[in-house]
Amino acid sequence: MFDPAAEPRWMRRCTALALRLGFLPSLVGMSLLLVLGVLGLTQTALWATGQGPKPLALAVAGAMALLLSPFIAAWLLRLMFQLDAARQRHSVNATKDDLTGAHNRRHFMQVAEREWARCRRYAEDGAVLVIDADQFKTLKGSHGAACCDALLRDLTRLVTQSLRQPDLLARFGAEALIVYLPNTDPMGALDVAERIRERIAGHTLRWQHSGVSSTVSIGVASVGAAHLTLDTLVQDALVALQAAKDAGHNCVRAAPIQPRATPARPPSAASGGPRARRP
Repeated sequence: MFDPAAEPRWMRRCTALALRLGFLPSLVGMSLLLVLGVLGLTQTALWATGQGPKPLALAVAGAMALLLSPFIAAWLLRLMFQLDAARQRHSVNATKDDLTGAHNRRHFMQVAEREWARCRRYAEDGAVLVIDADQFKTLKGSHGAACCDALLRDLTRLVTQSLRQPDLLARFGAEALIVYLPNTDPMGALDVAERIRERIAGHTLRWQHSGVSSTVSIGVASVGAAHLTLDTLVQDALVALQAAKDAGHNCVRAAPIQPRATPARPPSAASGGPRARRP
């Protein structure tokens, strides 16, 4: 398995340089280095041993280097590009959930932590939604785990379609998703949650000549002055989620709205300040 931590630093720098230059310039440059290296080693060997005709040996070494170096350089470049592709796949896989394709919980907490800190610093709006699929245990017993996996992938796709590009979606648990909504006021967050709930309630998965559907319960919490950590914001969303489940499922509940924290300094003109969610 590819491990970026075990990759030598010089190899990473060489790969980055080759990608920056492109294949053909890198091939010419590497071929030239191989030719010079072969000639240098030949000269060193002749000087150390003092045997054989030096001009003839250098000519033979140079000819062999010119013939073989493009093939060796192309092979090395191919390995370097494959290594870079493996590094990129590893980077993506480290942040993605295998089943749903959404971000995993660890990546979500890292990115959402930065967004939450920015909201706190500038007293901007932000909210967290925790979305939990209803009665998945019953569906798993009647239709099997494969059906529930397919349904969870569908639910993730439907949630994604309800979000903006800056919104962050991740798998939070076996049957739960979590969303961070930057620059979203409490009413806007409730609006998004309700749209998600309605879209999922109206969806049916075709499974083995029959239809399978599920609903979701959603807990909403908006960033407030009392949320000293991201965990406290998520915990409020989980409490609101439990209230939605206690209310009979297939509904949205929100944590009490709190006043926003006082900003450390006003937002810059480039940021444009807090903006409301789309109507």
